[in-house]
Amino acid sequence: MTVTLADVAARAGVSAATVSRVLSGNYPVAEATRARVLRAVDDLDYVVNGPASALAAANSDLVGILVNDIADPFFGIMAGAIQAEIGGGPPAAPGPDARGAAIGGPPAKAPTGPASAGGAEKLAVVCNTNGSPERELTYLTLLQRQRAGAVVLTGSAADDPAYTERLAARVARLTSAGTRVVLCGRPPVPGALTLTFDNRGGARRLTEHLLTLGHRRIGYIAGPADRTTTRHRLEGHLAALAAHGIPTPAEVPQAGGPAGQRTDGGPPAPDSAPRLAPVPPATRAELRAVRDGSTAPAPADGPDPDGPLTGAPAAAPAGGAHAEPAPAPPADLPLVVHGAYDRASGYDATCELLRREPGITALVAANDTVALGACAALRDMGLSIPRDVSVAGFDDLPFSVDAAPALSTVRLPLYEAGARAGRLALGREAAPPGGVAMIRAELMIRNSTAPPPTDPAETS
Repeated sequence: MTVTLADVAARAGVSAATVSRVLSGNYPVAEATRARVLRAVDDLDYVVNGPASALAAANSDLVGILVNDIADPFFGIMAGAIQAEIGGGPPAAPGPDARGAAIGGPPAKAPTGPASAGGAEKLAVVCNTNGSPERELTYLTLLQRQRAGAVVLTGSAADDPAYTERLAARVARLTSAGTRVVLCGRPPVPGALTLTFDNRGGARRLTEHLLTLGHRRIGYIAGPADRTTTRHRLEGHLAALAAHGIPTPAEVPQAGGPAGQRTDGGPPAPDSAPRLAPVPPATRAELRAVRDGSTAPAPADGPDPDGPLTGAPAAAPAGGAHAEPAPAPPADLPLVVHGAYDRASGYDATCELLRREPGITALVAANDTVALGACAALRDMGLSIPRDVSVAGFDDLPFSVDAAPALSTVRLPLYEAGARAGRLALGREAAPPGGVAMIRAELMIRNSTAPPPTDPAETS
């Protein structure tokens, strides 16, 4: 027989209205009374009629969490923290990224149990957008149709005014229907509570660290050119260079694929955007030779045993002859390459940057995963980190401290940020002043950065 709200009220010795208040979590109820009601719910295995409750309350117990890629630890850490806060399970212990967290003020007290202990259990639904602005907007529409109680959007946003306008319209519709909208790690949008990351400040401090060590030829591996996080971190890097009198480009060409084709899987860029030619065929031996300032001899028999580098065309010239070394790039090409936020992008971008400027002594990567690809490319060229080239990342993902050498990076307190976003989504924490709070970044200096070689010959 189906258990009703009246059955729970009778077992707990309270009115049906009191049971409803406890289960909704929107009204103050004495702790002893709340405990009796929740015990009765467990004893009777009472299940709330979700659709009926949503109709009565105008919103459901559904909370949407939008991420670019749940397989990326950057998003996985935040999504896990949000879900723990809203009642998807016991709160997980903060990972290494939460150490020393500072989010615009003293950290809030961690929850002592799932949200169900307070009678406000919610269902978390993680929506994977794969970085597609259109898919993100579609998910917001679907969540609105489901009368979601809250929505949390994490990570970078599309850096496009038309998209921002459409996003603001979606947010306005959600909030007018009673849905709380929280942005975590992206720029503010009217109507949404926002936790922004100090990407500019963190990137600037990271590059200043390398400049203080004595580096002047610093390559930068940026993320996709159409993302806000990419722009903010690149702006911080360029600001540090400018402050030290190092010329910076007015425009940064898009590197990687043929004209109009993006390397991050996004839509083609406008035809007017500056372009660089794809990286021509190259072997590790050739790149080592470029780095040494010499010419790589063609092998007597067959191709270089190391094979072509990842991302380079594999086809050889007719007749099986070894490919000629590519001509040196123009001297005025900026030391910035855009690509996806993944390891392969870091590998390929490192090869291109060293082809442009063999004298690079430091590389700054868009994130820690990209930095791992950069390290792999340097090792394949026979270069030592940090003796020949220093490498730095961003985010301080859990694996960065275990890299060899341990990666210098910028720490973002991802777990704490996600947990706070969850509390804001449930209305358990007061909104920050003006609806926006800045999450500070912390420079983490480890073994992957050191002063540059004093003699260029030592970089061979």
